[in-house]
Amino acid sequence: VIDFAVQAAGTRVQDGLATWHAKAEGNCAIDYGFHQIVGGVDAISDAPGTRWDEVFFAPDATGPDRFACRRGGFVDDQLLVDPAAFGIMPVAAAGAEPDQLLALTAAAAALADAGDPHTRTRSERIGVILGRGGYITPAIGRLEQRVGTAQQLVETVRALVPGIDDEQLERVRAEFQAQLGPDRPEAAIGLVPNLAASRIANRLDFQGPAYTVDAACASSLLAVDHAARELHSGRCDLVLAGGVHHSHGLTIWSVFSQLGALSASQQIRPFHRGADGILIGEGTGVLALKRVADAERDGDRVYAVIRGVGVASDGRDASLMSPRVEGQVLAVERAWTDAGLDPSGVGLIEAHGTATPAGDMAELDSLRRVFGKADRDEPRAGLGSVKSMIGHAMPAAGAAGLIKAVLAVHHGILPPTLHADEPNPLVDETRFRLVTEAEPWSDPVRRAGVNAFGFGGINSHVVLEQHRPTVGAPTRAATAPPAPAPAAATAPGAPATTAATLDPSVVRTGPSSPDAPFATGDPVLLLAGRDAAHLQAQLADWVRSPGRAVGTVPPDGPARLAIVAPDAKRLELAAKILDRGAAWRGRNDIWFSGDGLLAGPGGGPDRPRLAFVFPGVEPVFDPHVDDVAAHFALPAPQIPERAPALERQGRGIIAVGRLLDAALGSMGIEPDVVAGHSLGEWSGEIATELIPRDHIDAFIDNLRPGHLEVPDVVFAALGCGAEVALATIADLDDVSLSHDNCPHQSVICGSAAGVRTALDRLAERRVLGQELPFRSGFHSPMFAPFLPQIREHLQRLPLQAPTVPLWSATTCAPYPVDPDAIRALELDHLVQPVRFRELVLALYDAGVRVFVQVGLGSLTGFIDDTLKGRAYLAVAAHAPKRTGL
Repeated sequence: VIDFAVQAAGTRVQDGLATWHAKAEGNCAIDYGFHQIVGGVDAISDAPGTRWDEVFFAPDATGPDRFACRRGGFVDDQLLVDPAAFGIMPVAAAGAEPDQLLALTAAAAALADAGDPHTRTRSERIGVILGRGGYITPAIGRLEQRVGTAQQLVETVRALVPGIDDEQLERVRAEFQAQLGPDRPEAAIGLVPNLAASRIANRLDFQGPAYTVDAACASSLLAVDHAARELHSGRCDLVLAGGVHHSHGLTIWSVFSQLGALSASQQIRPFHRGADGILIGEGTGVLALKRVADAERDGDRVYAVIRGVGVASDGRDASLMSPRVEGQVLAVERAWTDAGLDPSGVGLIEAHGTATPAGDMAELDSLRRVFGKADRDEPRAGLGSVKSMIGHAMPAAGAAGLIKAVLAVHHGILPPTLHADEPNPLVDETRFRLVTEAEPWSDPVRRAGVNAFGFGGINSHVVLEQHRPTVGAPTRAATAPPAPAPAAATAPGAPATTAATLDPSVVRTGPSSPDAPFATGDPVLLLAGRDAAHLQAQLADWVRSPGRAVGTVPPDGPARLAIVAPDAKRLELAAKILDRGAAWRGRNDIWFSGDGLLAGPGGGPDRPRLAFVFPGVEPVFDPHVDDVAAHFALPAPQIPERAPALERQGRGIIAVGRLLDAALGSMGIEPDVVAGHSLGEWSGEIATELIPRDHIDAFIDNLRPGHLEVPDVVFAALGCGAEVALATIADLDDVSLSHDNCPHQSVICGSAAGVRTALDRLAERRVLGQELPFRSGFHSPMFAPFLPQIREHLQRLPLQAPTVPLWSATTCAPYPVDPDAIRALELDHLVQPVRFRELVLALYDAGVRVFVQVGLGSLTGFIDDTLKGRAYLAVAAHAPKRTGL
C-alpha cells in the first residue's frame, strides 16, 4: 500500500508539514507531479552556475577535470524547504547536507497524504529506510576543501612562490577557507550520511528502524524490499521508504565522464537506436508503506499494491561495469515468483533505461528472456523510463520510476517516454513497445514491473498491482485520473470534475500565432491588464478555457505577464507571483510587471524612457550574429581577422552594434536615450547620427585603435568600487582610475609595477583583482600623447546634433549640439575615466527604466549592481551562450 510524495527535477515540494496537512485531501502535489509525466515535460537543463563553473565544460574533453557534457536534471530553486517548520534552527540547517532536509520535507509530504501516523500507530512501530549513495555531497565536499584542499593549496603555493613566509601562507589558507562560508562546529553532525533517514525519525518522532542503504542505482528498491520485510515480520506497521540523491559535485561528473557514460549528444534517450549515454539527475522520492489490511481498516487512499520484490546480483563477469543479463533475469523472476503471478500479465514495465548502449541492450535482452516475444496479433505491453525526463537520479532513480509506475497503475494511464522516436531494434524482439504519448490503460487488472539495476551488478525488480478493495472496506476517495487526451485544463491543484479536466498538455500548444511579433521554439502566453488582479482573472479564464492562441499581441495595459511554454508548473507559479504582486523578471521563464516600466501619463515627455547602451572592449569578444543579419536581410558584420586584437575588437564592436541597432529598429524598438561604455560611445554616435550616415564608413576606415597601444601600460579589473580603488592608488602617481563601472567593480590603468603594487595592496584587504589583456591606455592620462592625431581625424569629420539624446559617460550628461564642443568632449572622453556607474544613476534620475545592451558585454551586470532594489530592467540583445536570434 503506497502513499507518497514526488520531489525530482521538474516537480515541486511544499514547505512544512502543516502546509501539507492543509492540502492532503486535495492530493494536488501528487497528481501535479504525474501531470508533468503525462504531459511529457522534459526537465533537463544546462548545469546552473551554482553547481559547477563553466570552465569545466569542454566539448572535446579527455581528462578527468573536464566534461564534454553539461546537461542534467537539476532541482535548484524548484524546491521550497522550510527547516524551521520541523524545528531545525537556521545555523544547523546551513551546514547540513541538502538531501537530509529535502528527504525530511518529502517524508512530511507523504505522511500528509497518508494521514498523521501518530493518531493510529505507535511511534516505535514506524520506520524509515532510504536508499542513499556514497557520493561526495555538497557539505562533505566543503569540509574536504576546508581541511585537505586548503592544506594542499598552501603547500603548492609554498613550492611555487620562493620566499613566501608562513604568515602570508596562512592568509592564503584563510582566504580560501573564507570562500567556503562560515565554519560552524555545531553543524558537523549534519555531515553523517545516515542522517538522511535518522533526521526524519528524529524530527517526526519515529522510534522504529531508521537507516540508509547503498546499492548504487538499485538503492531505492532495496529500501522498499527492506521495508516490505519489516511489514511482513510484524515489527513495523508503517515504513517510509524511498531514495535520495542531491549530489551534482565535480567528482560524480568526473567519474561518469571517465567511464564514457555521459551522453555526448547531451540528451538522454532510453532505448533509442542512437542512445549514447546518461544524463545525471537528482531528486527525492518517499513512499509510505503499510499492510493492505491495515490500510483498508484505516480508510487510507491506496494507490497500488506491491505484490512482489526480487533482488539478485550478477555474479562473476568480465568487468564490474558490464551488466550481466543472467543477474537481471534472476531478480525479475524472483519478484514475479514472490508475487505469485504469471509475468505474461504485465501491462507496463518502468525500465531502468539508462540510455547507455550496453545497459539498454542487456535490459532488453533480460525482458525478452523473462516475458518472451509478442505473438503477431497480440497487443504489446508498455515500456518506458522516467530518466528520459529527469535524467538518472542514481540512488533515487528507483524511487522515481516506482512512483511513476504507481501513479500509472492508479490512474489507468500508460505514460510517455521522451526521445523514443527511433526505438532500438531489439525492442521489437520483446513483447513491449515504447509508449511515446500518454494513452489509456485498459487492462482488466493493471500490473506493472519496475527495474532498478545498480552499478557493480546489484539488481532489483518490484511488481505492482492495481488495488481492488476488499468488499466493505472503507477507503478515502481517490482523485480523478488525468486524461491523456487534450481537452480543457483546470487551475493546478483544483479538484477534478471530469477525467478530461486535469490534462496539462493542452497548455503546451503549437507555434506562435502569425500575428506574433516574434516566433520561438516554445509558445509564449502574453497577458496585459490594469493590475495584478486583472491579470489573475485573465489567467484563470485562460486556464479554464485555453482556446486563445499563445504568442499573440495582448491588449494594452500597464500590468504585463509573460509565460514561456506555459505548462502546469509555470501556470501555478505565475498565479502565486500575481497573488504576491511583486515584479518578477525572468526566473523560471516567467515575467511579471505590475505597473509597466514604460507606462506613463498620455505618453508625454515625462513618461519613463527606454535606453540603448552600447558596450565597449571586453576580455573575450566572440559575437554570433550572422543569423540575425540573414533574418533581417541586413549586411553581416565584416570584422578583419588579421588586424591587431584591439583594432579587430574595436571594429567588431561597432559593426555588431550597428547590426543589432538596425535589427531592433526593424522590429519597432526605438530608444528614447542612447549611451555607451568606453568605445561603445562611438557606436552611440553612429546610432544617433551624430556622425552623419555618409561619413560613417570613412570614420570606421580610419579607426585604428590597434596602432594606439601605449608601452608598459596595464589595465586591471578590481572587485571593488571606485572609492576603494582611488584610496588604494592615491599615492601611486603612475596609476589612475580608468573605469567606475558599478559599486563592486572598477578598473585601474598604469605602469606594470604600479598596478602590481595596487593589486598587492588590495589582496591584503581580500579584494580580488585581475590584469586585463589591453595595452591601449584609453581613459587615462597615459593616452594623452595620441590625442593630436585623433584631433586631426575629428577635424576632418563633419559632426551634427544627435537625432536621439546621446549621453556621455565622461560628463554623465547629454552630448552638446555644437560640433566643436562635441569634438572637445570626444577627446576628453579618451583621457578621462568612464563614469558608467554615475551615468546609469543619472539616466535613471532622468526617467530611464529599461536598458537594452546592444552588443556583447557586461553592461547588464553593471546596471544590475548599480540599480539594485529599484524598478528597472536591463536586458542584453546579444549573449555569448545563445545564438544571435
